[in-house]
Amino acid sequence: MREIVLDTETTGFDPESGDRIVEIGAVELHNHVATGRTYHQYINPERSMPQEAFEVHGLSDDFLRDKPKFAEIGQAFLDFVGDAKLVIHNAAFDMKFLNAELGWMNLPKLPWEQAIDTLEIARKRFPGSPASLDALCRRFAIDNSARTLHGALLDSEILAEVYLELIGGRQPDFALSAGSQQSGGTAGDSWRPSPRVKPLPARITEEERKAHAEFVAKLGENALWSRA
Repeated sequence: MREIVLDTETTGFDPESGDRIVEIGAVELHNHVATGRTYHQYINPERSMPQEAFEVHGLSDDFLRDKPKFAEIGQAFLDFVGDAKLVIHNAAFDMKFLNAELGWMNLPKLPWEQAIDTLEIARKRFPGSPASLDALCRRFAIDNSARTLHGALLDSEILAEVYLELIGGRQPDFALSAGSQQSGGTAGDSWRPSPRVKPLPARITEEERKAHAEFVAKLGENALWSRA
């Protein structure tokens, strides 16, 4: 089973009012295990960045000016996603923007039923409790200290960990396969995967690393990343 944990950053809240996507980040899962394959793209929104949005994700007009437009990356994004389920926190927001962008390019839209909304899952599992990504990280003791600003790839990586906790923290076929291999006993809810024999490859390319360094440099000497 292939799933794509996905996040976007935008210029605002409403594509019908002229807001656009400026970043897409996605992590591939196979049977609820990260494969190490990711998709990450900054996008030129072809409009100015509102100050309120800049304060959320830190992506400026200067930084995005030389990035590709959505029309240049839309098909590659669809090719990466394919027919995989899309795991998104507050899926209605991201799906609204993705389908608006795809529609403007006359590309196939993503079916709403393709999305899995982790916000909805969290609200059903913990009714009345905060269900933001940060709140869920605190609940599940997931380290999100690097999340000083919103970033699509980092947020999708964190969301992947949150998603696995929300659905039980184990592969869906674990109990069945464990039962067939063990004599007596059942798989407990406390099961966690053992460390990988061979670590997964880095999730960012050298080009993305350089783009991040350029972005941090433009924030000035007082940027949080510069103090590390």
